[in-house]
Amino acid sequence: MGWFRDARFGMFIHWGLYAIPGGVWNGASVPGAGEWILDGGKIDPAAYTPLQGQFNPVEFDAEEWVRIAKAAGQRYIVITSKHHDGFCLWDSRVTTFDVMGTPFKRDILRELATACEEGGIRLCFYHSIMDWTHPDYLPRRAWDPRDPEDADFDRYVGDMKSQLRELISGGYGRVGILWFDGEWEKTWTHELGLDLAKFVRGIDPSIIINNRVDKGRSGMAGLDADGEWAGDYGTPEQEVPSMGIPGTDWETCMTMNDTWGWKTSDTNWKSSEVLVRDLCDIASKGGNFLLNVGPQPDGNIPPASVERLRAIGEWMEVNGDSIYGTSASPFRRLPFGRCTQKALPGGATRLYFHIFDWPVANASGGRTLVVPGLESPVTAARLLGATAFACEATRTDDGWSISLPETAPDAVASVLEVDIEGVPDIEQPATMPSANGALTLGAADALLTGHVRFEDRCENLGFWVSADGVARWFVRLAVGGRYRVIARMAAAPGEGGSHFTVASAPSPASQPSVNGIVPECKAWCDFVEVDIGEIELLAGESEIIVRPHTIAGSALMNLAWIRLTPTDSAASTPPPGSK
Repeated sequence: MGWFRDARFGMFIHWGLYAIPGGVWNGASVPGAGEWILDGGKIDPAAYTPLQGQFNPVEFDAEEWVRIAKAAGQRYIVITSKHHDGFCLWDSRVTTFDVMGTPFKRDILRELATACEEGGIRLCFYHSIMDWTHPDYLPRRAWDPRDPEDADFDRYVGDMKSQLRELISGGYGRVGILWFDGEWEKTWTHELGLDLAKFVRGIDPSIIINNRVDKGRSGMAGLDADGEWAGDYGTPEQEVPSMGIPGTDWETCMTMNDTWGWKTSDTNWKSSEVLVRDLCDIASKGGNFLLNVGPQPDGNIPPASVERLRAIGEWMEVNGDSIYGTSASPFRRLPFGRCTQKALPGGATRLYFHIFDWPVANASGGRTLVVPGLESPVTAARLLGATAFACEATRTDDGWSISLPETAPDAVASVLEVDIEGVPDIEQPATMPSANGALTLGAADALLTGHVRFEDRCENLGFWVSADGVARWFVRLAVGGRYRVIARMAAAPGEGGSHFTVASAPSPASQPSVNGIVPECKAWCDFVEVDIGEIELLAGESEIIVRPHTIAGSALMNLAWIRLTPTDSAASTPPPGSK
């Protein structure tokens, strides 16, 4: 996995016959993703497969594709050798439904393999387990007129293995990853997943295999469900896990617009600014970013994709050291952006702070970045892309303060490189009461374990689908006492009625916890404030813990914040050991 962890950034390519209709069939727009047009349009496979005779991408240039990926800072390419429609982009001896049966008659994967080898890019193959056109694949689509009794699924699995052998040992270079997909249908079993992974390992033990070879992922999150499953890493799709996946390799795959394969009507492009920050976010949580392009029927990567990749590449040219070969941030969350880290010779550590929000000027007119909770001695600090400015680091009561110039070197994400002695020593800053004594515990500041994660869209804790999901906040009080607990939360229609507990630790003798019931709301982000009751908190440092008691619907709730306000009758409780 070493090269995978070092690379951090790759290009996903979805390309096949589906690029020809581009989301339109018989003059009508077909809903859904471009590469799913056969399924979305309920098209008879016999009407779809003649697209093979129209596939002639005369503008395809493997060297240009590799040049675009390299210029973006991407270090590996994952291309659809075969997507769900069954069409193969290489010269396969197993089927005639491949690129050699088209007017183009060129082995696309072989040309790409040559270009990748010359360009220093790792070539990887996406290979669909599901196949809508193969005569032996089951289950058939409901509108497929072919008789399923004529199909032999074991024979299909044999054909798939033969094709995988062609890809691995057929002269396409050292394949980096086999990226499986389509494993969710009932015909594919855990046992078949284990067998296929073993088969691949038998041909080349060094190939990385994603977790979709087996049945282990939990929904679109692409993370392993409980149990032992085949595969080397998780594959969250179109999302970034809020807290990463500690101890697990993972890779977020994401489109630049709303579809994977080319679709003429999809112009909902993410900005390059959003994509750069996504890259920083993913690296800061220890993951890889697999960013998709869907080439046009003529073989050109869409200009909108090229434009965004060029912008990312310009940022990476200056700041790539903060992404490549890094590991996850030692900080739970930072108020100004993200952080990655690298081990340095001699046991020191280099921290890279990705600054999204440039500090405002202080009273003396200067600008400083406050790094909360960092206890390790700082030995050097510099801004990438701004070598003329000398950053000065000053120790403070709550961490380190580092001087910055008036203007950010990069408007999207400036990177501050900070060297420290040893491994990072981080004291998680505790939440302190406001001027009126209230504690507001936001979703973004929670320490999460189990099946719960932070959601950026509504800034809440969500996907709270299991009793093992726990949220914790560290708080510090000068005096203890009784506090009124208000929770801002939501549940969609039919999803209310779950029970949860808010508790403190260490626990006082009286009222250490309070129980709440989640109300039914208009939507998951239609938040309401609910008075839960009172608990008692001790002076000093403690934890506030929220955990499920019973989950009535598909998830416990969406939680925006918990607020604890001292009651009028609050009695001061001195810290333990005080007189």
